[in-house]
Amino acid sequence: MKTVDAINFAGKKALVRVDFNVPLDKKTLEITDDARIKATIPTIKKILNDGGSCILMSHLGRPLKKLKEDGSLDIEKHTLKHTVSRTAELTGATVHFADDCLGEEAAALSNNLQPGEILILENLRFYKEEEKGDPGFAERLSKYGDVYVNDAFGTAHRAHASTAVIAQFFPGAKCFGYVMAKEVANAKKVMNETVRPFTAITGGAKVSDKLLILENLIDKVDNLIIGGGMAYTFLKAMGYEIGSSLCEEDRLSLCLSLIDKAKAKGVNLMLPVDSVVADAFSNEANAKVCDNKQIESGWMGLDIGPAAAHDYANVIKQSKTILWNGPMGVFEMSSFENGTKQVAIAVAEATENGAFSLIGGGDSAAAVAKFGFENKVSYVSTGGGALLEYFEGKELPGIQAILTN
Repeated sequence: MKTVDAINFAGKKALVRVDFNVPLDKKTLEITDDARIKATIPTIKKILNDGGSCILMSHLGRPLKKLKEDGSLDIEKHTLKHTVSRTAELTGATVHFADDCLGEEAAALSNNLQPGEILILENLRFYKEEEKGDPGFAERLSKYGDVYVNDAFGTAHRAHASTAVIAQFFPGAKCFGYVMAKEVANAKKVMNETVRPFTAITGGAKVSDKLLILENLIDKVDNLIIGGGMAYTFLKAMGYEIGSSLCEEDRLSLCLSLIDKAKAKGVNLMLPVDSVVADAFSNEANAKVCDNKQIESGWMGLDIGPAAAHDYANVIKQSKTILWNGPMGVFEMSSFENGTKQVAIAVAEATENGAFSLIGGGDSAAAVAKFGFENKVSYVSTGGGALLEYFEGKELPGIQAILTN
C-alpha cells in the first residue's frame, strides 16, 4: 500500500479525507471522544513536517436524515467547527475553517494556506452529492489539493464522492494515510496470518446485521462466541423458551444452518448458557440470573450470565488470535455491563500472554474504552462497518480507488 511515507509534501497541499465523525455531547455539543481525531494526527503531522499544508474534509453525522422541523439543516449539531480547537491542540498548528466545503471562501482559504497550516472544510454531507458519489462534486473538491490522501477507514466501505470517486482526479498523486494502512495491515494479520487457536467474538442486537461475517468466520475460526441480543434468535431456533428477549423470527432456520455448518467444520460455536434477565428494558428494572433453556414470559435477556461469561473467558484466554465485534449485552447500562466487561478482561489477559487481539470498532471499541482496556489490546479499529465488510470478503471502494492507476 502506498502511504504518505512515499511522498514528500514540501510545498504541496494535501487534500486529506479524515474521519472526524466524532460523538458530541447532546447539550454542550462538545466532543466526548476524540479517538478518531487523535488517530489521524500522525498523518497530518507527517505532511506538515515535510513542509506541506493540509485541507481536511470529513462528514459528521447524517445531517440530511436529521433535519429541523422546518426542513432545514441542523448546522449547529453537525458542523465540523466543533473539531477545530481540538485539532489545533493536538497538532500545534494554525487551523482555519471554511463554513462551506464548496464556494469562494473555501477556495480562497485553500489558495492562501501556508506550509504548516491546516484548513478544515465544513461537513461534506450538507450536500446530497457526497453520499451519491457525484463526480462533479468530487471534481470541485479535488481542486483544493495537489495530492489526495485517504485516511478515513471508517468510510472506506462507502463509494462516496470524497472517499472513492475523488481519487480519479489524482492520477499518480494519491495515497493512504497511516490510519488506513494500519487498519488494513491489522485486518490482514487476523485473516491471513492467523496464529491458532483463532477465536471470534460476535455480539450486538441482530443476526441479520452479522450474517455475512458469521458465514465467513465459520470457514476460518476455531471458536465462534456469540452474545448480545442476537444470541436469543439462536436459542429460540434450538427450541428454548426465551421470554420477551429479542428475536428475529425470520432468521431461525438460518441460525440452525449456521450451527450445522459450524459442526461440520469442527468449529466450537458457543452460545450463552445463562443470562441476566430483566422485566423491562431499563437499568432500574428487576433483574435476575436465569438458565437460557427456560426464560420466563415477560422477562428479557439483557446480558450474558456469570456462567456464560466464565465459559467464554476460559476459551478467550487460551486463544492466540482474537477478533471481537459486538458487546455481550446492554453494556451502556451498569446493571447489564458485566458480561461485556468480563470478555474485555479476558481479551486483555490473552493479549498480555501473547495473543493478537483486534477490536472491531463501534460498540466493541466503546466498551473497551469504557472499561479502560484501549491500551491492553493489540488494535482498536476506527471503522466498525468498514471492518465488517472487509471480513465479509468485500472490496472496499475507498481502498480500491487508491490502488487503481
